[in-house]
Amino acid sequence: MSENLRIASFNLESLDDRPGLQPDLAARLAMLRPQLERLHADVLCLQEVNSQRLTGHGPRRLTALAALLAGTPYQDFEQVVSEGVHPGPMDVHNLVILSRYPVRECRQYRNDLVEAPRFRTMTATPPLAEAQPVPWDRPILYARLDLGDGRMLDLFNVHYRAPLAAFIPGQKSEPFVWKSVAGWAEGYYLAAMKRSGQALETRLAIEGCFARDDEALVCIAGDFNAGLDEMPLRIVIGAEEDTGNGALAGHGLVPLELSLSADRRHSVIHHGRPQMLDHILASRSLAGHFCSFEAHNEALGDELAGFLNVARSPSSYHAPVMAVFDLPL
Repeated sequence: MSENLRIASFNLESLDDRPGLQPDLAARLAMLRPQLERLHADVLCLQEVNSQRLTGHGPRRLTALAALLAGTPYQDFEQVVSEGVHPGPMDVHNLVILSRYPVRECRQYRNDLVEAPRFRTMTATPPLAEAQPVPWDRPILYARLDLGDGRMLDLFNVHYRAPLAAFIPGQKSEPFVWKSVAGWAEGYYLAAMKRSGQALETRLAIEGCFARDDEALVCIAGDFNAGLDEMPLRIVIGAEEDTGNGALAGHGLVPLELSLSADRRHSVIHHGRPQMLDHILASRSLAGHFCSFEAHNEALGDELAGFLNVARSPSSYHAPVMAVFDLPL
């Protein structure tokens, strides 16, 4: 006897319900809810869930997400939500884990295992007198789920920094217009530092799971903003060809998307180029129960063409992805 475990990830791209927002929430729900229902997920990792205030200075709540989940099985799932610097969700780009399994532990990592590096920019105007900390833009969200029969799933939901140059004081004339190549280059370097730092903190948290149980069922899902051959994924995966030590192979992770044919292996289309930026990685113990991988990219539009040519699109330019496992009862 066995049962399926369906783990999915979906970047909702700034799900919100601000007054005057276009497209409005109703239009977005009409597009996004069928995509969630198609997944039939047992565990769902969401990215870019914005929060709302019911009153001018009241606490923030995920009311747009509640509207999206209403009437679906997910509305009764347990929720784990990332937090900002202050208690409660951030205004934008929160991480959310939804689980039909009980959540036994949860926490987030944001410069907890990796101290924010310090860096003094060379191109800032006016010049900075000393180095400043470079913290991550978003945390890494963790939940330990009880699958029953003594089995626990160590789940991480991530959204890494996009490969867009970070802010440098005095170096921009418009939001996407830089005053100098040197300023852009330094901003791009800072962005790479943030993204690789998030990956390192994820890997250190994973090592904590293996320290507790060398055969831990570990899954990392989310928007990595990187492909398998880029540095953040290599840091998280920890392949034996990178460590050079076969005795560490059990701590490496398996990119489950590799089970797809190359023509189906993408979650984003950017300027005509299909890319896999949304991944689900599994420990060897969990991958031993792997059955199939899905990328729901049939209706996926080109994000660059969409931003230029489509007025107020309600869609997400990320495809949902899902991995299915067959676990013995």
